[in-house]
Amino acid sequence: MVGMSIRNPKQSLYVQFAAVAKALGNPQRLELVEHLAQGPRSVDALATKLGLPIANVSQHLQAMRRAGLVTSDRNGKFINYRLADDSVLAAFAAIRVVAEHHSAEVERVVRGWFDRHDDMEPVTRDELASRMKEGLVTVIDVRPADEFALGHLPGAINVPLSELGSLLPDLRTDREIVAYCRGPWCVMSFEAVAELRKRGFSARRLEDGLPEWRAAGMAVEQVLRGDTAAVGGP
Repeated sequence: MVGMSIRNPKQSLYVQFAAVAKALGNPQRLELVEHLAQGPRSVDALATKLGLPIANVSQHLQAMRRAGLVTSDRNGKFINYRLADDSVLAAFAAIRVVAEHHSAEVERVVRGWFDRHDDMEPVTRDELASRMKEGLVTVIDVRPADEFALGHLPGAINVPLSELGSLLPDLRTDREIVAYCRGPWCVMSFEAVAELRKRGFSARRLEDGLPEWRAAGMAVEQVLRGDTAAVGGP
């Protein structure tokens, strides 16, 4: 009889849920989720980003693919990986929220490093979108140029953290600057805001990053062959 082979369907589901959780239960895989949330990446590019051997990154990605967290396609001699969909980013966010609420070690790190660099309330997505529409802010994306090219907030200026000092003279001083990077705990935006304030700029950071902005259905631009093209959004 159909279905008789599954004696305990709930237990069978929990086994699969646990397999997905196990596939995320590694700090390097969570970092891979963060990087893949910026856009599709090859194994070589991800290995460079994480500073890990290609073989190690490939093993992590294969485990994540078996769990349905990532998909892949071939582009010439390279295999590009991408998140399966926005639910993977949501799962990562759920883990983060639970840890923020219940882990004493997470609280210690937040208070000891992140609050020391920026203890001001961050700008929400809706607030930033409204202020961008009114032309009241300068938005800077402090991620590396290759990530900026994959997608960025409309009108954002790419100011990689490593180049911030040399690009400061090009930033307007009569507007508040809002910085963002890969996600809510991406250290680059915290460091950028701290440096900007030290130099006399009015600066805040976005509450999260490009992946969350895109997942919320808000407009994103991409750099295509030197041009900028709008992608998605209302």
